[in-house]
Amino acid sequence: VPQIDCDAKAGKIINPEFIAKCPPGCQDVKYRVYGTDIYASFSSVCGAAIHSGIIDNTGGKILVQKVAGHAGYRGSFSNGVRSLSLPRWRESFLVSEGKPRKGVTYPSTLEYSSSKSTAVKPGKSCEGGDTGRKVDQTSPVPTPTIQLATTTPTPTSTTTDPFTTTPKPTTTPTTTRTTTAAAAVKSRPGLQHRVRDTAFRGPSTSTNNRNILRPSTGIQRQEPVAAFRRPAGSPAHLAMETDLWKPGLSLFDTGFASKEDLNPKPLEATSQGNPSCKVDLSFLMDGSWSIGKRRFQLQKQFLSNVAQALGIGSAGPLMGIVQYGDDPSTEFNLKTYANPKDLRNAIEKIPQKGGLSNVGKALSFVNKNFFSDANGNRGGAPNVVVVMVDGWPTDRVEEASRLARESGINIFFVTIEAAAENEKQNVIEPNFVDKAVCRTNGFYSISVPSWFGLHKIVQPLVKRVCDTDRLVCSKTCLNSADIGFVIDGSSSVGTGNFRTVLQFVANISKEFEISDTDTRIGAVQYTYEQRLEFSFDKYSTKQDVLSAIKRISYWSGGTSTGAAISYTSEQLFTKSKPNKRKIMILITDGRSYDDVRVPAMTAHQNGVIAYSIGVAWAAQDELEAIATDPDKEHSFFVDEFDNLYQFVNPLIQNICTEFNSQPRN
Repeated sequence: VPQIDCDAKAGKIINPEFIAKCPPGCQDVKYRVYGTDIYASFSSVCGAAIHSGIIDNTGGKILVQKVAGHAGYRGSFSNGVRSLSLPRWRESFLVSEGKPRKGVTYPSTLEYSSSKSTAVKPGKSCEGGDTGRKVDQTSPVPTPTIQLATTTPTPTSTTTDPFTTTPKPTTTPTTTRTTTAAAAVKSRPGLQHRVRDTAFRGPSTSTNNRNILRPSTGIQRQEPVAAFRRPAGSPAHLAMETDLWKPGLSLFDTGFASKEDLNPKPLEATSQGNPSCKVDLSFLMDGSWSIGKRRFQLQKQFLSNVAQALGIGSAGPLMGIVQYGDDPSTEFNLKTYANPKDLRNAIEKIPQKGGLSNVGKALSFVNKNFFSDANGNRGGAPNVVVVMVDGWPTDRVEEASRLARESGINIFFVTIEAAAENEKQNVIEPNFVDKAVCRTNGFYSISVPSWFGLHKIVQPLVKRVCDTDRLVCSKTCLNSADIGFVIDGSSSVGTGNFRTVLQFVANISKEFEISDTDTRIGAVQYTYEQRLEFSFDKYSTKQDVLSAIKRISYWSGGTSTGAAISYTSEQLFTKSKPNKRKIMILITDGRSYDDVRVPAMTAHQNGVIAYSIGVAWAAQDELEAIATDPDKEHSFFVDEFDNLYQFVNPLIQNICTEFNSQPRN
């Protein structure tokens, strides 16, 4: 079994599945871990194994399996290891007990990617392995060669998705569907089935009963996929098999593509769209039997009107649709159509799936699959999901919604013909809307009394979706702050130690997503006096910020920390954006010549979250006065400048923990 170091990252190891032995002593904050259960590939492999409870700090054998990237990773504290949250990464891995799986050959030596170039290595063979696994059942790839891009340990780097074979489309037998009202019933196990008025779905013996018991047997549909299955030897079929190995290709871009994807038609010229509404938008379309044909048509007309009102285009909003019933499927993704005309034509051709209303399953699907680069996700645009639901879901939505929100997805609910008082006993999850949406203040939910009144909410919904300043679920701990560094430049620090402090500031800054609309960085240096090194609006890229930090020159002088806090509040944080979290990180090596309590209290009252970091002769009482309560989570002390690096990870963790614990109201 090959040995690996504590700092070995999964993204640096080319093998898609391997068994390795971790050494003792990997339970250390310097070995960073991102995620819970599923980890981002630039995490320490051994650190993740300890976090998941597979091994402890004494080390041991582990099994590592590479899987697809995720739209979000949730941080947690487990088995003595604090893992960090992360909005998005291109590759993940799982860790389990170090026992070989049957039929899998494991390498005796591991292959590592170069830090400079892309490595090309063949995948490991599986003896009798299943070549039709989905992404969440990833196994070592049978024979095609795989290219993996190298990773670097920063959240803005990318690695190529691991590849797996995907199932080919199959034909399901055609079954004639009954024409009675039973075809419009949502099968709710153990509950009464809900039936709309039947004027639109054929003859029935009753048109007035909204709650009548209907059998769910015999309700099947002809699967649309049967209409476009191709002969196995056809060129298009061979092309699909080749495309399975393209980097970044989604499972639902191949075997489960829509009819329009497989038979492309000439499209209209790409529209620039509405630049004031740059969002990446997915509609979850209710295809359950409870709606009936007429209401399904009304839903399509509503989506078509929304597409027109949004102003779809490459520089504005992009829109894709996922239809759900028993299971969700992508009708088309973000990059399929880039102008309203083609998008509306595609919406009109969508056939109804039928089945239940499994909204929770649909939200999980969108979170894991929809907002990927391969599907047209642009990164800089907020991710928005609008859930259309007839009445109520037939599964639970709370957990799937929470994971989607933590991934930065803004969830809206449009509920049509919600449960009446005499129907609420049939709802599986009471208050499901409040459990699902980003905020429970009414902004993210719209209730419509009737499908025939749906057209009235087109403009209100478009206005909310385009209000990017209020799309709070796009905000994560890494992209939603104005961070002001207050740096002690007094004589006691010295030139060499001052450069160490600047490196510490740079190491913190590079963990954040920096831009005009994301996290912004500012810096003040102080002695007896204060100097604004650069303001929040001075630099809008990470590289520019890091270069500016490097250029800060050592000042030398006394230590007036209180005056520096007041100066920073006035010169930096009064210019902070209203939707940004204001974070001050102060680094000092001694007791202040002036009072720090009053300036610190004023900053706290103005909404500034203050972290104090003391080195050497810094006074503990002053550090606690400067820090936001609770002091122990916002105040740090180290005896030497060279040990400052130890606080990078805990500081980021605290910032993210505080962010993720904000109330949803």
